[in-house]
Amino acid sequence: MPTHIPLATTAPVRGACPHDCPDTCALLTTVEDGVAVRVQGNPAHAQTDGVLCAKVARYPERTYHPQRILTPLKRSGPKGSGQFIPVGWDEALADIAARLGQIATRNPQAIVPYSYAGTMGLVQGESMDRRFFHRLGASLLERTICASAGGEGLARTLGAKVGMRVEFFAESQLILIWGSNSITSNLHFWRHAQEAKRRGARLVCIDPRKSETADKCHEHIALLPGTDAALALALVHELITHDWLDHDYIARHTLGWEGLRARALEWPPERAAAVCGVPVAQIRQLARDYGTTQKAAIRLNYGMQRVRGGGNATRAIACLPALTGAWRQRAGGLLMSSSGHFAVQRAALQRPDLLAERRPRSINMSTIGDDLLRPTSPGFGPQIEALVVYNSNPVAVAPESGKVVQGFAREDLFTVVLEHFQTDTADYADYILPATTQLEHWDIHLSYGHTDVLLNRPAIAPQGQARSNTQIFRDLAAHMGFTEPCFAEDDEQLCRQAYGTQVDFAQLLAQGFAPTGAPEAPFADGGFPTPSGRCEFFSQALADQGHDGLPDHLPNHEAAGTSKRYPLAMISPPARNFLNSTFVNVASLQRLEGRPLLELHPDDAAARGIADGAVVRVFNDRGSYLCHAAVNARARPGVVVGLGVWWRKLGLNGTNVNELTSQALTDLGAAPTFYDCLVQVENASNAPQSLLD
Repeated sequence: MPTHIPLATTAPVRGACPHDCPDTCALLTTVEDGVAVRVQGNPAHAQTDGVLCAKVARYPERTYHPQRILTPLKRSGPKGSGQFIPVGWDEALADIAARLGQIATRNPQAIVPYSYAGTMGLVQGESMDRRFFHRLGASLLERTICASAGGEGLARTLGAKVGMRVEFFAESQLILIWGSNSITSNLHFWRHAQEAKRRGARLVCIDPRKSETADKCHEHIALLPGTDAALALALVHELITHDWLDHDYIARHTLGWEGLRARALEWPPERAAAVCGVPVAQIRQLARDYGTTQKAAIRLNYGMQRVRGGGNATRAIACLPALTGAWRQRAGGLLMSSSGHFAVQRAALQRPDLLAERRPRSINMSTIGDDLLRPTSPGFGPQIEALVVYNSNPVAVAPESGKVVQGFAREDLFTVVLEHFQTDTADYADYILPATTQLEHWDIHLSYGHTDVLLNRPAIAPQGQARSNTQIFRDLAAHMGFTEPCFAEDDEQLCRQAYGTQVDFAQLLAQGFAPTGAPEAPFADGGFPTPSGRCEFFSQALADQGHDGLPDHLPNHEAAGTSKRYPLAMISPPARNFLNSTFVNVASLQRLEGRPLLELHPDDAAARGIADGAVVRVFNDRGSYLCHAAVNARARPGVVVGLGVWWRKLGLNGTNVNELTSQALTDLGAAPTFYDCLVQVENASNAPQSLLD
């Protein structure tokens, strides 16, 4: 970061945090002499209230990082070597356009865009890029890697990604924090939960790991990974047998009650306790607390849906508030995602009409390892010949990364990466194009944790030769000869198009945020956005697709206790100081995190002769991973916790935890099953040397 003494100061610039977090904080960036010297939370925005997480508070350190890529780079060595030479923008764009044009002449579906939530911005994340690939006729991408199982489960039950307003958790009397380490990944919700706790609310954390959040709750229910639906159905069983039900709400505002009732009566607490690995008494008490508390709220997060039955588990849990009538209260109900409250004009931003009559295939980003290795075939289509990667780091974050690396290492694969840093994925690029950070461009945001729209203004000029994602795709469109007027629209125009007349843009310009007008108690009188207008315990749409219309427990693909060779279930939640693979190279955050860790329960460590701090080999049939052991009670017996997602190049043997995860998909939403993974662990000193290299 620049060290010169600033000479002048301007008013803070209003912006928005771009990262994949429910909080979508409003930012104020202090700029002195053209340099961003401080990023802080905007106190005028009620949801941010002037508070930022430790990661985003260090945003200038990331923006001015000495390793930031500030000029286009062209590969000069073998794939994966990380060897590049600087080139000019014109040379890079002309060559990329020529290569893509040659492939498109044969079959444009051989070109695949690969992006996700490196920015959550609607402009830099899903506008000009989509126009470009639609016009080109490239393959579509199923962006499943984080939340599609839970999103599908929620939509099939409540009708959309909708729920409570987060601020009303402060008034709740009971809060179930289910599949979420809120202190790490949802800080501003946690502040509301703490307020409720001060007012006398009971907080229960449901999570296989004894997280930092579990430490601060009244109770921790340490169920086995992938058993959440069994627990939810046992709660329904107890609500029925003790008649802790709102019969009027069920009759007027739900669909499929008799079927759910029959299903739940198959799940007495004793059965669920055996499946979940928790005491019967704990399930019974949780049901009593939930069924007898008027203002009972559930903060459901995406950790519990990264298993085979994640969609069904989401459905089962989402049924609970309608059974007790908790939706009648603004401090009751459930929140998993609020993104369905935003009337985003996606067709205007993305222009799917540019496809015309073409109907390209879809590639699931969660199976990119297998898909990059597939030849041309009738069921798959053309072999993937080109990838354009932006807002993602698939070599580090996609499952079964050994195969991902093999695919990216193909010499015949043309790869372009838009990036800030030379990530694991960028090492395999043919071209790296320098992208702007959030402090350097326009964008507009929704949230999946609150209900305000946020506008991001550029606070500083782009560093070096960096260009925004939108500008890079405009430039590529021009080099490809695309002349449609939509490719000439600037970023402020795109920001205005994102919501049309649904949001007051003048208000966004004036204060940086604006409310959506979401109701305080959205389903107090029913009105769910489902086909029936009711909370759908039974989904006809799912039944029509061949699924069970009722929620059920589906055992993991790799369920705990089913393999003698790999007896430990592994989950891989994010490390506290990283956000997926973002911030991993920020020196101050890397120092806070320390080193790649695997948490083991003392019993599991003792059985393997593993001491705290020892280098261990974690392995299964997909690969092996070296890291340091953290022997503590955060992991329950039989479960290990591989904290992620470190860049592979920073690992002890050039791998990370995703070397072990599977490309198997979830029941709904075709999402990855990161937390559905069996492994074995041994002292690295006991492993053959060939496996350590």
